[in-house]
Amino acid sequence: MTAVLENRSSTTQPPATRRRRRKAKDDTAASAGVLWAIGAWVLTLVFFAPVAWMVLTSLHNESDAATNPPSVFAPVSMDNYAALFDRGVTPYLINSATASIISTLLVLLLAVPAAYALSIKPVEKWTDVMFFFLSTKFLPPIAALLPIYLIVKDIGMLDNVFTLVVLYTSMNLPIAVWMMQSFLAEVPKEILEAAEVDGAGLLRTLVSIVAPVAAPGLAATALICFIFSWNEFMFAVNLTAVRAATAPIFLVGFISSQGLFLAKLCAAATLVSLPVLIAGFAAQDKLVRGLSLGAVK
Repeated sequence: MTAVLENRSSTTQPPATRRRRRKAKDDTAASAGVLWAIGAWVLTLVFFAPVAWMVLTSLHNESDAATNPPSVFAPVSMDNYAALFDRGVTPYLINSATASIISTLLVLLLAVPAAYALSIKPVEKWTDVMFFFLSTKFLPPIAALLPIYLIVKDIGMLDNVFTLVVLYTSMNLPIAVWMMQSFLAEVPKEILEAAEVDGAGLLRTLVSIVAPVAAPGLAATALICFIFSWNEFMFAVNLTAVRAATAPIFLVGFISSQGLFLAKLCAAATLVSLPVLIAGFAAQDKLVRGLSLGAVK
């Protein structure tokens, strides 16, 4: 009854009063939008400040980077980056790229059919299967290091980049299956039924129907698996030596008994971060859509 009376009173108000109230609501909404935008920019700058500081430090020499407080307006140069390539950073980057890209592709090839079976064509007790995938992440990786090291040593695969490929694939596969199951659950069943009526097989359905529709989810899953593989350190430092050492191991080389080479370490960290930043920037539209697609039910 109160709402009805309010609606009647609002319709009996003069047009000028209604316009003023509408304008006040619009001004309030605009002010709230400005405040949200300012808050978002402040948070962005807070999170970006350490990255900007790292890049700026990488352009200084060691003496300027080690001053307390640091010299912000010290001369800048690219000498630290040149020193990285003189020190041989390229093989480390190639090993990281090889292990990360190949393992990510393998994860997607295995995760998409598994997620398809668990979402679009659910098997019996599929929730138990999902729990099994999740349970494989309960054990801390350090607890499995010794048996993995002994197995890899016995088969003669120490210091081999393809050992990292296998490990990274097995580590990221449960996460990928969970993510892709959430994404594929949003694929309209009518499209799949139409493809089945037209005689499309499983492979054709996955390649021509599911993959284009779930492209944002694929991009988000691939990027997360790539980041996890690129940043992995524990298995890389224990199972590799010279030939298969990855970029995170190269970073540790700047912390030695002679001291911390801060400027060169920042330059190496910036260089190692570039592939992930470039991949994230290239797939940012699909990444945002993919993460929101998996979150909204």
